Amino acid sequence: MQRNVPQKRPIPNVKNIIAVSSAKGGVGKSTLAVNLALASARQGISTGILDADIYGPSIPTLLNLEGLEPELDARNFLVPLTAYGLKAISIGFLIPVTSPLAWRAPLLQKALSQLLFETSWPPLDLLVLDLPPGTGDIQLTIAQSLELAGAVIVSTPQDLALRDAVRGVGFWERTGVKRLGMVQNMSGFVCGGCGEVTDIFGGDGAKRKCAELGLDFLGDIPLHASICADADAGKPTVVATPDGPQAKAFGDIMAKISKQIGLA
Repeated sequence: MQRNVPQKRPIPNVKNIIAVSSAKGGVGKSTLAVNLALASARQGISTGILDADIYGPSIPTLLNLEGLEPELDARNFLVPLTAYGLKAISIGFLIPVTSPLAWRAPLLQKALSQLLFETSWPPLDLLVLDLPPGTGDIQLTIAQSLELAGAVIVSTPQDLALRDAVRGVGFWERTGVKRLGMVQNMSGFVCGGCGEVTDIFGGDGAKRKCAELGLDFLGDIPLHASICADADAGKPTVVATPDGPQAKAFGDIMAKISKQIGLA
């Protein structure tokens, strides 16, 4: 009999949950997660996003929600904030922007549990979890506590990032979570003047790694200045330029994910 393993339980009103993960930081995971969630909402799927990166929450900035605090309902559950038709919750809504979180594991787990199970979500077809980098306590707690529809792994084409991505793939396999596939972020730099594409971090590294691992390759997101600028402005690319090629790339990836989990 296993001890100290939390029992899996549903999140009320949430039908499907996917995790967006990266075993390495700096690969653009949070920007990808929020754009995928917004693409899902634009495809007519009722969608929410939960910022599970307790130490480095990015969702308040990405959705232009910094400085806003969620209300409490009659049960003292957090009421998600709304941006661009997307419901969102983050520890970043509950602490000052400049306040560091020097928490040990028990406080970390308590905060995560509150976000997961004491948030008053409206009926959602999909909840996207933006995980912190790595394969540590938070990833393990989520894999053991929730019935996930699957996990998306994010990497750049660079060999160094792919080495860690493989560890991430192995983590989800070991914990029995379906691996929905890998996204290659920053796949090529698009020149704003001439449109020429330069493979700064290499070419098709993630695509080749997926073929090697028998994993679905979900698609490429280019390294484009507008994606970064949109994120910093709090208006992600999918809503800033919904008809542009970058938004289409996010939408195409989300459509593949939706099909895999039965939402398309």
